[in-house]
Amino acid sequence: QVQLVESGGGLVQPGGSLRLSCAASGIIFSFNVMGWYRQAPGKEREYVARITSGGSTHYADSVKGRFTISRDNAKNTVHLQMNSLKPEDTAVYYCNTLPARYPWGQGTQVTVSS
Repeated sequence: QVQLVESGGGLVQPGGSLRLSCAASGIIFSFNVMGWYRQAPGKEREYVARITSGGSTHYADSVKGRFTISRDNAKNTVHLQMNSLKPEDTAVYYCNTLPARYPWGQGTQVTVSS
């Protein structure tokens, strides 16, 4: 049974930072491209960033230069370091493979507000 468990969200002021984590179980983690996605209120879920098994990364234009994705294949975890956060980054953040093949986890809420 595949489980994706996100954590690390919270309330932060504009310009602040957060580090999200995702623990994956039930998949051969090291074989998969892993991605972070987000869904803001009233909007569809969107792609944020991805990382290949070898560590190659790609980012959506909206987060490029501010967010950094990383992974630890030994621990089946993927992280998203988010710096210089903006109010428009407010959303529920999810991880999944890319393309998304597994049931979505509960996500972790990120709220950027003063």
